[in-house]
Amino acid sequence: MKVNGAGTTRKLLGMISPRTALSAALLTCIAPLSAQTPAVLRWDGAAPAQTAASGGYEAPAQPLPYRTQLASLQVQPPARGFDVARFEAMASELTIGQRVPGLAMAIVQDGRVLSARGYGVTDVVSPQAVDGHTVFRLASLSKAFAGTVTGLLVNDGTLRWDSKVDDYVADFRLSDPYATAKVTVADLLSHRVGLKHYNSFDRDIEAYASYQQVTHKLADAPLACAPGDCYAYQNVAFSLIGDVVREASGQSYEQLVQQRLFAPLGMRDASLGLAGIEHSRHWAKPHSRSRNGWVSLMPKPTYYRLPPAAGVNASASDMAQWLLAQTGHRTDVLPLPLLATLHAPVIATPGQMGRGWRRERIWAAGYGLGWRVFEYAGHPVVFHAGAVEGYRSLIALVPERDLGVALMWNGSSSLPSGLLPTILDRAFGLQGGPWLDVLPTDQLLLAGEDKDENDADAESASPRTQGSSSSKASASPE
Repeated sequence: MKVNGAGTTRKLLGMISPRTALSAALLTCIAPLSAQTPAVLRWDGAAPAQTAASGGYEAPAQPLPYRTQLASLQVQPPARGFDVARFEAMASELTIGQRVPGLAMAIVQDGRVLSARGYGVTDVVSPQAVDGHTVFRLASLSKAFAGTVTGLLVNDGTLRWDSKVDDYVADFRLSDPYATAKVTVADLLSHRVGLKHYNSFDRDIEAYASYQQVTHKLADAPLACAPGDCYAYQNVAFSLIGDVVREASGQSYEQLVQQRLFAPLGMRDASLGLAGIEHSRHWAKPHSRSRNGWVSLMPKPTYYRLPPAAGVNASASDMAQWLLAQTGHRTDVLPLPLLATLHAPVIATPGQMGRGWRRERIWAAGYGLGWRVFEYAGHPVVFHAGAVEGYRSLIALVPERDLGVALMWNGSSSLPSGLLPTILDRAFGLQGGPWLDVLPTDQLLLAGEDKDENDADAESASPRTQGSSSSKASASPE
């Protein structure tokens, strides 16, 4: 049963590592959640979580599966009608007539790469075909890389999820000394720093302020709650995890991601930063819409200044390997208990439930450690969206079907976003909604096409967002 409204008891399914081998680590959570009150969480093998009133939770030194009860998991194949060739045809249709200039898609299931292809062109001015190795900006899909590489340090014993940020970042300050001393690694990765405004100081980043300038402004940013007690999506504050990782490991964030993720997973096209994409062998340029059609742009350096929040570049081939790892098929790199921890919701995010396909399909929403966690028509789905000027991206993990999907495109348009729920509906055997209809007249209809769901989410444009410290960014990497 679908339940709406903040403050109402919600059914939020926790996530598992999606392989049958991890059936003992089923993550099922049914807890009262609201916009300001996190679930009462338990870490397996650790003391019960503290309530929201007492603030935060107890985290172990090593990553362990999050769960409130145990059950077995029977991974099932996608439902009849799950046709990868049809999805590829839909992706191709999206680039016909330059509805979007170019698009890349990766689909994996049961440890196999079913598709990793490109469609359309890299640049409308000097067109080259997009292929499986064409590099796109991932924007906020980068946050999962930050959570994962941090988790590897926790797995090593170098960090703890409850390590205090100010123990590693000497000049970290919030407006309240108590709050400064309380913020943990897990709080950064789950957007529970306690800041009042969503996307604090994104406007400054878009005005080409340096990372150091904007992080120092956090000392004057208003707080809404104690750290760990409420959710407000951030890019600047989230990126402090890069400083923590550097101080804890002795390596730069970029070096660690390359050595611990890109290289061992075989993500050969992947990189970080503006120089990374511009030096790629084959990359897709960003595009914006004008009255005369698509305009080719050059990538901006702005959000690249926040590598943990929005710094990763990757191809469909890369994303296929990332999906295999995140669905539990690269345990030599990512241990299954770590995946279970990363994919577990720690805070409710009901603002994610009210737009486009999400209004119909998302019955409950939360945030884990660099990942969103949805109940999609009764099924757990791990998800994230990304957006910066000229690029959009979506990713979803479906543990019940051992399925992963990633989409990337190089135009400021919401049009292809309907392809993801179309694929998920087919995987679950649901009657498809009007998310993306490919008609004989070669027209595409997208529910809510005039609203870009991958821009800063509706919650980011709440009345709490105001002033130079926070604004609904024109292309915030949400």
